[in-house]
Amino acid sequence: MYPQPELDRLAAYKASLLNDISRRRARCAAAAAGALQPLAWCDRALALWRRVGPLTAVAAVPLGFLVQRTVFPRLRFIGTLLRVGPLVFGAVRGLGSVLRRRAPSARQHNGQS
Repeated sequence: MYPQPELDRLAAYKASLLNDISRRRARCAAAAAGALQPLAWCDRALALWRRVGPLTAVAAVPLGFLVQRTVFPRLRFIGTLLRVGPLVFGAVRGLGSVLRRRAPSARQHNGQS
């Protein structure tokens, strides 16, 4: 049906196209890896924070006392704030969750939806 020289030319063109596609694919992959590098760093930092995050609440109070003693030795307000701060923060969070739970039920009793 087709003469052999035509088939040989088409085969060479196909090989050239496949080579071109593979080069472009490799360039695209390299460009995507370079563009996504900052996202990979952010992802690693977020994973580290999730592992270390619970420990920061425990370490914040002693570090705060150390900073208060070295930087502000005469100010007693910071020490009091560091001592009472977690308690106040927990109470405010608890009160907020109670108020959020009660708000929908109060609206339902008033006939609102």
